[in-house]
Amino acid sequence: MYTKEMLESMKKVEANREANAVLEPRRMTAEEKDTLLKTYHPDYKQEEFDVLKIGPNKGEKVPKELAALLQANSRIQAEEIDLSRVDYDVDVLIIGGGGAGASAAIEADNAGAKAMIVTKLRIGDANTMMAEGGIQAADKPNDSPAIHYLDAFGGGHFAAKPELLYKLVTEAPEAILWLNELGVEFDKAPDGTMITTHGGGTSRKRMHAAKDYSGAEIMRTLRDEVLNREIPVVDFTAAIELILDENGKAAGAVLLNMETQEILIARAKTVVIATGGAGRLHYQGFPTSNHYGATADGLVLAYRAGAKLLYADTLQYHPTGAAYPEQIFGALVTEKVRSLGAKLVNVDGEVFMHPLETRDVSAASIIRECKARGKGVATPEGMGVWLDTPMIELKGGEGTIEKRIPAMMRMFGKYDIDIRKQPILVYPTLHYQNGGIDISSDGQSGVENLFVAGEAVGGIHGRNRLMGNSLLDVVVFGRNAGRSAAAKAKDVTVGTLTLSHVDAFAKEMKDAGITSDIVSPKLLPDYRRTK
Repeated sequence: MYTKEMLESMKKVEANREANAVLEPRRMTAEEKDTLLKTYHPDYKQEEFDVLKIGPNKGEKVPKELAALLQANSRIQAEEIDLSRVDYDVDVLIIGGGGAGASAAIEADNAGAKAMIVTKLRIGDANTMMAEGGIQAADKPNDSPAIHYLDAFGGGHFAAKPELLYKLVTEAPEAILWLNELGVEFDKAPDGTMITTHGGGTSRKRMHAAKDYSGAEIMRTLRDEVLNREIPVVDFTAAIELILDENGKAAGAVLLNMETQEILIARAKTVVIATGGAGRLHYQGFPTSNHYGATADGLVLAYRAGAKLLYADTLQYHPTGAAYPEQIFGALVTEKVRSLGAKLVNVDGEVFMHPLETRDVSAASIIRECKARGKGVATPEGMGVWLDTPMIELKGGEGTIEKRIPAMMRMFGKYDIDIRKQPILVYPTLHYQNGGIDISSDGQSGVENLFVAGEAVGGIHGRNRLMGNSLLDVVVFGRNAGRSAAAKAKDVTVGTLTLSHVDAFAKEMKDAGITSDIVSPKLLPDYRRTK
């Protein structure tokens, strides 16, 4: 199964394992990190970005693939849509069925609002389901939200919106309690104490997990709560345009049934965008750990309606995506593998970095090792470095891997790779959309009555996110958006529905000389091979 070069390199890894296991690589200085990122991180490749010519962020740069969608044609002709024929009429319309959308629906329902979820796939088909490592919260005696704030603020290059990060860390302990009471099966000691571990960039052990099924376990619990409450969920139905009223306030969405292509109209007093990330745009040709529907739809819808984006030029490339075998190319190898003791090792069997640097620094270090130093291992898809998983059992004892990261063991086991005995090959994979829609602390965007939660938000994490803060933000800001949208809906009288902003955006494109044969939102990636 392995090439001759891989096998020769693996022997060097095995020979150095015991020495590497006790090796304590130093952390980089701030200056070293800054130089490394500017030289090797994909966010700094200026030629991969375009400057927007129209819209609220005119003059700012975004990835080329996103710019093409933001400055594209609508999927509808506004004059052909009959807004008088309303198919769904609700208080709170939630677009997206992941962790943020489900959390929003539960809290809106708690507040007595009539809520409804529309999702282009099925409820739970989301990046939430695919998150593995855990969820952060400072709920141990040696920790505090203030320390959590400092870790996350520094890890995000001091660029997070303070009011959003403050909400994230101060509401984290209560979010864990809420999930626990809903039925999430967190890892616990025999006395019931939550088991917590480190993540990259954390100064305290505050990572709560459910083995390495953390996101799936959280999503399972939230999905069941939504369905048990009988909150309406319209599956396989995508929002393809927001509807505003005559005063420019969010008032619903134009929906597309993904199976029949039928157009439907949803009217709402408030709208929550919880559409997730953008990994399936494959920025710069990177593989992705994201689910099939992660195509930045929410950013496109909100931007066309007049909402400003924040930090749309920054993405997170998870340092450890599977680089081999090719059947799982780009699949997430959770950071928890490194928090349990595995280290990154180059082709010569050398540990080349501290295993728990922040994700952007780790990803840039791996790219440097492969591209500049020539220390990567050749794979059919490109290059990779070793993640020496047998170190985990060398440090933690036999059985640690099966107990703590069974999903990883099974994923590689399908291809006859026993991660208890063999190292695995990894390379950065497109993982998270750091930037997104700009919101205030109540979750509202620049468009009144349009709220946003989860990965579609920009500014919570700054320009880089620490492990475990994404599952946290979908819960904290999902609940926040649901509560805020429900409260706002009590005082809203929906005006005349209009799609005039769609025509206005088309005119702005024409006036700027933009011609495009692309329609957006993208909805689904296209992997058909062209001749």
